[in-house]
Amino acid sequence: MKSDRKIIKKRPSWDRYFMDIAMVVASRSNCLRRHVAALIVKDGRIISTGYNGTPRGIRNCCDGGCKRCSSDAAPGTKLSECLCSHGEENAIVQAAYHGISVKDSTIYTTFSPCLICSKMIINAGIREVVFQDRYALDDTARKILREAKVKIRTVKPN
Repeated sequence: MKSDRKIIKKRPSWDRYFMDIAMVVASRSNCLRRHVAALIVKDGRIISTGYNGTPRGIRNCCDGGCKRCSSDAAPGTKLSECLCSHGEENAIVQAAYHGISVKDSTIYTTFSPCLICSKMIINAGIREVVFQDRYALDDTARKILREAKVKIRTVKPN
């Protein structure tokens, strides 16, 4: 005999939903050091995704494409030698590649953006950044995002 009882499952918030998708996108990263991803959302729908790794046509980081990532360089050092593009950068560039405007959108990123990605976010017209974990080198990035009136929010990990 079947029960008439309904099982009510709590649905995730929109922020949690989009961040969970960003975490899945991060699993595509080929970077040896850290898996990071970004998801751009406009009007409640995903318009672009990106994860960190070497540029299109360049040998993957995990296959030796980025010498810095396969070296013993200390975290936060020799960043100018890294060939990997960031998740935020790739999400913005993918949208541009396909002719999709990101103006007035929200970017969900697994880590708070670095300074370079923050400048791209501002210049692309993205109005809000939602992140899960804080990147250690983001003080100036957060400052310019605030100055440019880009809203910054944190979503707590599951």
